[in-house]
Amino acid sequence: MENQEKAERFAVVLNDEEQYSIWPADRTPPEGWRTEGLSGTREECLSHIDTVWTDMRPLSVRRHAGTHG
Repeated sequence: MENQEKAERFAVVLNDEEQYSIWPADRTPPEGWRTEGLSGTREECLSHIDTVWTDMRPLSVRRHAGTHG
């Protein structure tokens, strides 16, 4: 099972609130989500998200607070 998990490919997905997640690379993301551009192993995708998702607040909350990034 561990080898199967390592072979699985994931894509980094993003929603309109700029919240990140991962999704199986061979499947279409759910409604409201789009691919962000990176795909790889689960660990690679989660590491990328840790790097780029520095503000966990949804975009609408950041806009209301006057901070967009």
